[in-house]
Amino acid sequence: MSTLFGTSQLENFKASLDARSQASAASAIERITEIKKRGGKVMVVTGSGPNIHEGVTTLIAELIRVGIVDAVSTSSAVISHEMAGSLDRVFRVDAKALGMDMEKMPRGDVFEFTCMTEEELNAVRREMPLDEDVLQRGAKLPKQNEIIKAAGNMAYPMGLRTERLAHEILGLARMYGLPFETVAGWGCDEHTMLGAAARKGVPVLVTIPQLIGGGAVGMSIGDSIPVSQRSMRLSRMLASCDAIIESAVALTQEIHDGPFECYTGHGIWAWWSGQNTYNLRKKSLIRFDLDENLRKAVELNQTVQEAIDKGLPKTKAAKIPFRMEMSAFARHENSIPVIGDIGKVWPLVAAGVAKNLGIELEFLSASQDTPEGASMREWIVDNVKPLDREKMLAKAKEYTL
Repeated sequence: MSTLFGTSQLENFKASLDARSQASAASAIERITEIKKRGGKVMVVTGSGPNIHEGVTTLIAELIRVGIVDAVSTSSAVISHEMAGSLDRVFRVDAKALGMDMEKMPRGDVFEFTCMTEEELNAVRREMPLDEDVLQRGAKLPKQNEIIKAAGNMAYPMGLRTERLAHEILGLARMYGLPFETVAGWGCDEHTMLGAAARKGVPVLVTIPQLIGGGAVGMSIGDSIPVSQRSMRLSRMLASCDAIIESAVALTQEIHDGPFECYTGHGIWAWWSGQNTYNLRKKSLIRFDLDENLRKAVELNQTVQEAIDKGLPKTKAAKIPFRMEMSAFARHENSIPVIGDIGKVWPLVAAGVAKNLGIELEFLSASQDTPEGASMREWIVDNVKPLDREKMLAKAKEYTL
């Protein structure tokens, strides 16, 4: 079966964008192509939920494999989902009928189980004890529904497995002085960003504003290396790349113009103190987003800069809701806002860049509201596997300090 799910829909995806976004998407393709042709690097900053559900993280893994994407920063929630295989299938039962403490159940009074074969359950049994009674009683209850959702989340036992693994990975990360993400990547599937990056030697880091989420995974990521080291590692990633693609992510002002950036950020005192800094001046900021206000902020570039120069609130000057990611993006000369559904924008841009570079992709995502997108989600459930603990431990044994 072909895994180029989005190919037949590319013209429809393009038509779904307004004329300005079509032009912006074309500009993004041209900019990325030019950067890669001269040997430059591209970094991607992803948010969580939509990027998993639309197959974007799986597509980014493919772009890492073929050498188009050279660095990734993401959220702790994405890390936890990739550790569990990106997407999985779960079924829900009545939590009260299952005998759960209803004070602790999520809204809807349901309890979720991961849909697993006996072979898959046995693999988990070798790692941790399972509540066999709960599994048996859950299997006998009527299913309220069965859905595909972000993997390793609220369903038993894979959600709990991810939590348990997080503590083990944290121990290894501290032992070797590495970020949690690096160690987790050693065991992750090749179709995840973590797994693809580990194979190619590409850095993946959770940003500091995105350390919240993923339960024990988020806390373990935060505890694996100090915040100051994470900030410096992120700044080095940003410094090494010529284009930064932001995909449905919040608070990016605190990512790309953080404590070590000197053009739109707050790096002047780090520079003054003799620390390593970087500069966004000649870089390209490309953003895929649904918020029309982002484009308006870019169009009001001069107004926003004048407000800052006068010490005035940007929101009052621009007269639009001003999200934190708009400040540097709106003022940067090389910003490209592509306003549209990331499920449609990503395959359009990825296919365009790959074609220009003469690269054949083996995977292309499709928006989940298309038949091709539905097939893609089923493929991810069936083919993108959870973290292989034995593989991770084998890599840890041979890792040289």
